[in-house]
Amino acid sequence: MLPPADLLASRHLTVRRALETLGLVRLLVTRLPNVRWLTGFDGSSGEVLIEPDRVVLIVDGRYVESAEALACHAGDVIRVERVEQTHDETLATLIAGSTAPVGFEAADLSVARHLWFQASLTGRGWDAGRLRPTADVVESGRIVKDSWELDLLREGGARLSAVTLGVLADLRPGVTETSVAQAVEAGLRRAGFDGPAFDTIVASGPRAALPHGRASGRPIGRGELVVLDLGGIYGGYCVDLTRTIALGDPGPDARAWHAAVLEAQSAAIAAVAPGRTPHDIDRAARQVLDTHGLGPRFTHGTGHGLGLEVHEAPRVGPPRADAAGVPMTGTARLPDHLVPGMVFTIEPGVYVPGRGGVRIEDDVLVTVSGVEVLTNVPRTLVLD
Repeated sequence: MLPPADLLASRHLTVRRALETLGLVRLLVTRLPNVRWLTGFDGSSGEVLIEPDRVVLIVDGRYVESAEALACHAGDVIRVERVEQTHDETLATLIAGSTAPVGFEAADLSVARHLWFQASLTGRGWDAGRLRPTADVVESGRIVKDSWELDLLREGGARLSAVTLGVLADLRPGVTETSVAQAVEAGLRRAGFDGPAFDTIVASGPRAALPHGRASGRPIGRGELVVLDLGGIYGGYCVDLTRTIALGDPGPDARAWHAAVLEAQSAAIAAVAPGRTPHDIDRAARQVLDTHGLGPRFTHGTGHGLGLEVHEAPRVGPPRADAAGVPMTGTARLPDHLVPGMVFTIEPGVYVPGRGGVRIEDDVLVTVSGVEVLTNVPRTLVLD
């Protein structure tokens, strides 16, 4: 599935505007999710060099044919450059072809690779001091999804919901966590997903207290809490959903935990609206759990952004203290409030070591009027 050419051109314009605020006109993009967002290229190796008048996709011989098909689809928006020796030598030649400074993605480019670029560019007579670290330049565009991305995320959410309903309908006491995870992943393939977005989490009984308890060979017992957290990649875009269920009555404490988490999630979803901050959404969930005396049992953020990555901006959690006081020079500004088009999870949880835990998660879209929930599976605790 390829983004329409006009959307690719719009994304390029968005990135160029972000670069302009940093005093740059060129950017070396090495993070593959960012390469894909800018070009539609989904190979395992490739880079993009954004120039003032062109976007260059750099690939080796394995991907030239598919990259040229992308460029043809995009019209004159993308130019393909073939790697003749190594990727980095090709990139250095392209960078040295202009005296203009080049930003690079500081969070992705290793120190060793950066040192090689400095030495190589200096050897070509190019001032390596013009290689500038940047952060969040492409991500500042990715954080708000366009209409094409939203169609994929809506469809992915609907398909993931259907997979979840099918797996829950087949749950029986005695099946192992691993068997459930295998059923999830088979269901994802049948539903048209590219694959799982992460290792499926199935954690039952005392293991339900593990927020990221990967499936084990443990049989699921009657009346135990079972946390089922699954995600799929549909058309390159990640969706994510969690339900906590019990096959039979899990007892009063477990019922109270589930009711509190459900109330916290409902409060957080209700708080979603343009202009609010991600911290407001996190606070809405935590305040509910605090009133139930369960605040200390909520040990992670309330949610995370979804898109080409299963964890991306925005981060829905408490404010982070910035130890340095100011962001790194070259950092593009991410919105500090919710904007229509943002997609993220809302997934409060309660975890009691040695006894069990509860998490309920849905994917939400910020709309002009408030919120749209993209996943739809009953949040019932006890399955008959």
